[in-house]
Amino acid sequence: MTDDVVTRPRATPSRVRMTGKQRREQLLDVGRALFAERGYDGTSIEEVSARAGVSKPVVYEHFGGKEGLYAVVVDREMELLLDRITTALASATHPRVILERAALALLDYIETSTDGFRILVRDSPVAHSTGGFASLISDAASQVEHILAAQFKARGFATKHAPMYAQMLVGMVALTGQWWLEVRSPKKADVAAHLVNLAWNGLSGLEHKPRLTGE
Repeated sequence: MTDDVVTRPRATPSRVRMTGKQRREQLLDVGRALFAERGYDGTSIEEVSARAGVSKPVVYEHFGGKEGLYAVVVDREMELLLDRITTALASATHPRVILERAALALLDYIETSTDGFRILVRDSPVAHSTGGFASLISDAASQVEHILAAQFKARGFATKHAPMYAQMLVGMVALTGQWWLEVRSPKKADVAAHLVNLAWNGLSGLEHKPRLTGE
């Protein structure tokens, strides 16, 4: 006589419930990836909620809609990049080394936060957002303006022109970074060296084989 074998249904693992903060971070990560991949117009709340495994009302609850999610993603990336640039500017005293480290800070950010930079270099369609490439350049320029003003004063130049030169300098570095985002050649350090070569020496004094002096 054989014993009857009772087959019991397997217990399904319970889904780990996220806290409100964890869910918000998850939605930001999902939104960041989608905005980088498809842009603002190509991203929908339906896609965000589907990738996150939640219903659309959850997204609306945290951000109020796609515009709110986009604005927070952009603000975070701006804060991260500007923090890196500010740290680089404060880590040296010689103006050439400051320029070298600022250029490397931007290229480092592009290399490690490619999705974030892709979002920043697109013009923001959200009117109240601080995002957008022009805004990025303006905010970064404000970080270096006082440094240029100090150098101008020490060399007898009019300090009133420092804001304009700050825009020129940061714009050159940022646009070169946008180009390097796609080509990734030459190497990061070489790009930074050539940027500094032009900014520091000018066209009339370009070095044939520029290199970073502050490393």
